[in-house]
Amino acid sequence: MQTDVEIPSHGERLGAWHYAAESDDLAGPAGRPCIVMGHGFGATRDAGLSPFAEKFAAAGAEVLIFDYRGFGTSTGPKRQSVDHRAHRADYVSAVEFARQLDGVDPDRIILWGSSYSGGHVIAVAGDDPRIAGVISQGAAMDGLRAVLLILGYGGPGQLLKLTGHALRDVGRMVTRQSPHMIPIVGPPGSTATISSPDGEAGYQTIMGPTFRNEMRARGILPIMVNRPVTSAKKLKMPVMLVVAAHDSIAPVQAVEKVAKQVRGRVQVERFDVGHFDIYTGEVFDRSSDAQVEFIRTL
Repeated sequence: MQTDVEIPSHGERLGAWHYAAESDDLAGPAGRPCIVMGHGFGATRDAGLSPFAEKFAAAGAEVLIFDYRGFGTSTGPKRQSVDHRAHRADYVSAVEFARQLDGVDPDRIILWGSSYSGGHVIAVAGDDPRIAGVISQGAAMDGLRAVLLILGYGGPGQLLKLTGHALRDVGRMVTRQSPHMIPIVGPPGSTATISSPDGEAGYQTIMGPTFRNEMRARGILPIMVNRPVTSAKKLKMPVMLVVAAHDSIAPVQAVEKVAKQVRGRVQVERFDVGHFDIYTGEVFDRSSDAQVEFIRTL
């Protein structure tokens, strides 16, 4: 059963869904595990995450899906601000909330992330050894490599164009003007942060009604310093990495590097598909089945 809840985070309220476990199959002496889920770059919780949550709940886990501050139904004055540091802080708030849910074992919190949040969960778990496990799919693990991907499909002109828009927005922030917005995703060659050949079609496939295709342009600048790969060595808990081998948005090499550096048990599920193909169809079925089995080991 899905219910609306609100999670306090840094003076704001995160809009969230709580999926109650449908059985006690995963229950232990202290309660059931809880999967804490956030979405990727500029995305909202109604963008293809419910099928995963429903599957986890059916297996006997509690599930919590939340929107970051300023996105979807969450409050926050900085609307549409993509900033990995704020997103990670919201993950921490969601974990604290999950640990207080009735029937949840506070030591069996599992972080789940996809795309941009697939990197967030690595960084957050690196700072919280109490996390029981991590599931990361199609993950953006290294902003430096992601910029190189943009260079590859868009050329140096695209990078210069995006940087110019970011600096324009910074200037408007300094002079206390309204933010300068650009699209999150668009067709190749467009002024959008993501303009890979499959980006626009992929977003259209999974995005829900609360998604807004715009972001504060200054959010481009922190991408290069968003490097969850540097946190991998801190992780001693089990980690599952779902890899889209033909990913054009999140560099696969960085995920493979994380797999080698995590100090706990690592399970890698690799699929010969693109970034957005892991959300639907046969790949979703196979991947989510494997994720459920991983959860059962925790």
